[in-house]
Amino acid sequence: MPTEVPPHLYGRWRHDPLLRFSNFLARIVFPTFSVLMRRHRLEEPDRTRELLVTAREIVAHDKDVVALTLTAVDGEPLPRWTPGAHLDLLLPSGKMREYSLCGDPADADHYRIAVRRIPDGGGGSIEVHETLHPGATVRIKGPRNGMPMAVPGHGSSAQHIRFVAGGIGITPILPMMRAAQRLGLDWSMIYTGRSADSIPFITEVSAFGDKVAVRTDDVHGLPSTADLIGDTTVPTAVYACGPPPMLELLRHGLIGHTDIELHYERFSAPPVLDGRPFTVTLAKSGTEVQVGAEQTALAAILQVNPATPYSCKQGFCGTCRVRVLDGEIDHRDRTLTAAERADGDMLICISRAAGEHLTIDR
Repeated sequence: MPTEVPPHLYGRWRHDPLLRFSNFLARIVFPTFSVLMRRHRLEEPDRTRELLVTAREIVAHDKDVVALTLTAVDGEPLPRWTPGAHLDLLLPSGKMREYSLCGDPADADHYRIAVRRIPDGGGGSIEVHETLHPGATVRIKGPRNGMPMAVPGHGSSAQHIRFVAGGIGITPILPMMRAAQRLGLDWSMIYTGRSADSIPFITEVSAFGDKVAVRTDDVHGLPSTADLIGDTTVPTAVYACGPPPMLELLRHGLIGHTDIELHYERFSAPPVLDGRPFTVTLAKSGTEVQVGAEQTALAAILQVNPATPYSCKQGFCGTCRVRVLDGEIDHRDRTLTAAERADGDMLICISRAAGEHLTIDR
C-alpha cells in the first residue's frame, strides 16, 4: 500500500490545458446550454408603438370611408414597410383590428390607413370612426406583410401585373400601383364597386390614367372573370383584394391558367371546408359551446363570450390563440410552429377539432 498521498490526487491530466478546458465544458457550459435549449413557449414579442392621429380625411363620397394619417408620438422615423403591409390597431376598447397601409412606402414620417364604417360588424370600424380624431393616440403593432409584391424578374416569372380591387380592397393595392409605376413595370388595374359614390380614393386612382379601368355595378353590372383578369396572352401576376364573391370568381376563373399567378387578401373569414360539428368546453366557466360543420370555433365562442379576442379571422395574426387542455386539434393555420402545436396551442378562427370535443383554457 502507498505510504503517502499521490502528487496529483485527480491525475496528471489536471495540468493538461486541453483536458482542463474539456472538463470545464463538461461541468458548466454543456449543462447551461442544455437548459437554454429546452423547449419554451414562444411568446409574442412586445412590439407596440404609440402613434398620433395627425390628419383625418373622408375619402369616399358616401362618407363611410375615412383615411387617417398616423405619426410617431416621439417624432422618430417610423419602421419601413413594403406594399401589401398592414398595421394591427390596438383600440381603446381592447379590440385589435388590422388595416392595410395605403400611403407611400417611401414616406418614413407617417403611415396612412383607411377604414370603412361597417354598422353590423364587430365594432372595430365604428370605434375608429367615432374615437380616432386628430390629436388622439393609438397603439399599433407592425407593420406586417401578408401579401408581399414580387417584382417580375426578381421573384416572379410574370411579364405583366394585373391589380384587381373591390371597394375598400383598394387599400393594399394603392401602394403596389405606386411601386409598379415607379419601377416602370408593365401593369394594369380594374377597380370595382357598387357605385362611384362608394369607391374610396377615386381621384388618386384616376391619376394613373388609362392603366386603370373603373367599373361600377350600377352602371356596368357585375364583372365577369374575363373583366377582372384582363389580357391573358402573357404570363401575368394578379394581385387582388376585395369581397369574397369577387375573389372566388377569380380563383375559379384561373383554374387551368398555369402562366397566371394569383395573390389575394381577404377582408373576411374564408369558408369552412370539410368541416364536422364538434363541441368546445371553456374550462374557466365550464360552458360547452356547439360548433357547426360550417362554423368556426371562434364564431361559436363569440356568441357566448363576445369579449373573446380576435382580429384577422384567417389564421395568421395569432390574436385568437388559445391553449387546448384536452382533445386533438385539426390545425389549419400556417402560423404556429411545430413546438407551439406540440404545446397545445390553437388558432380558433380557422383550426378545428380532429375529434368530437376540445377543452380550451379560456
